[in-house]
Amino acid sequence: MSKTDTLNHTLFAWSKQSGINPIHCTHAKGIYVYENDKKYMDFSSQLMNVNIGHNHPTVNNAIKEQLDKVAYVFPGMSTDPRGQLGKKLKEITPGKLNKTFFCTGGADANENAIMLARLHTGKQKIITKYRSYHGASYGAISAGGDPRKHPFNKNELPGVVHIEDPYCYRCPWGQRPESCQRECVQHLERIIQFEGPENIAAILLEGESGSSGCIKYPYDYWPKVAELAKKYNILTIADEVMSGFGRCGQWFAINNFNVEPDIMVMAKGISSGYIPLGAVTVTDEIAQSYDEQPLPLGMTYSSHALACAAALGCIQVYENENLIERSAKLGHTLNKKLKQMKETHPLIGDCRNTGLLGCIELVKDKESKEHLVPWNAKGADMKISAELVASLRKQGLHTFVRWNWIFIAPPLIISEEELMEGLDIISKAIKKIEN
Repeated sequence: MSKTDTLNHTLFAWSKQSGINPIHCTHAKGIYVYENDKKYMDFSSQLMNVNIGHNHPTVNNAIKEQLDKVAYVFPGMSTDPRGQLGKKLKEITPGKLNKTFFCTGGADANENAIMLARLHTGKQKIITKYRSYHGASYGAISAGGDPRKHPFNKNELPGVVHIEDPYCYRCPWGQRPESCQRECVQHLERIIQFEGPENIAAILLEGESGSSGCIKYPYDYWPKVAELAKKYNILTIADEVMSGFGRCGQWFAINNFNVEPDIMVMAKGISSGYIPLGAVTVTDEIAQSYDEQPLPLGMTYSSHALACAAALGCIQVYENENLIERSAKLGHTLNKKLKQMKETHPLIGDCRNTGLLGCIELVKDKESKEHLVPWNAKGADMKISAELVASLRKQGLHTFVRWNWIFIAPPLIISEEELMEGLDIISKAIKKIEN
């Protein structure tokens, strides 16, 4: 009855509302979600956010203990979990990042990061990638290049400039790895010069590409971007909403490139979805701009005590269970298995991962690289994607499938045996399509 009520009285994000048949989750534990007695392996950590798995007692207890003290006070008050979490984030984030503004999720964290960059620099323009996603609120969806923003194109946030991706598998400049001259970086510098460095507040990039296809940056891409930003007096904003908190084998994906951003945006894995929380962490140089004048940012649920307590419990799990190191180790195992699958399946054109954030890219032909499902496909063109989802679900696996991409981002607590089991299920689903 509850599923019927859900369908009749609630709206589902990014979906046509008729004909959908969602899993009706009754409970969850570890890497599994349950629909009564039927269990599904959660191979995408829901939306790449339940990093520590479901129903972890450490986080549950942290929330319960805080609930007995105080659930909420307005952001003008101080609480123990707020201060403790701010201090902890200073310890685990790279470089000189120190002070954090807390919000409720990734989209509003990116919105506030953009506002801070513009306020601090007095400049307006923000450079971001076409193949990127930074959230669904007005400013965040404008900053991203994801086609889900197209219905709002007439009213986008002004001042956003998009650049091509360093998409090595489908290089926009037609280069192969052996001939690459980092045309992607040259392209960025030209855009900076065309737009005027004196007008550009920040370059906003994901720490590692996520829902736009897990497009891996070349090893020196982020460092070269940081060099250009410094050369032209532009801030760098690292969006670690999806790629942070162990997902890419480090506390934050940008650590893999030894780059220190001016602003870091966090959400998802900060609390593993137990309670919504987002964060914008900045250097003291930026924070000190507001020592003698009011910070013009705010929201009712900023620094929510329960959310901060959940995040502290979550970070404790990362540390006590060595999940950051575990993600890196399993990432190597995943990479090896994906290469084997690529050799076995004629429909797998490319597969790529960093830690436990990865995807399989399906093509009609490996030589032409023609998409198996057209990019930004809708309606009947999505038939194959729908068949893949149905096949995976029938085999007891839930993951994120988008156009010709199958995503792999399980909770970091997954065992190697469970990881192989999930990949075998995906292999069977691909084989069914091939047949």
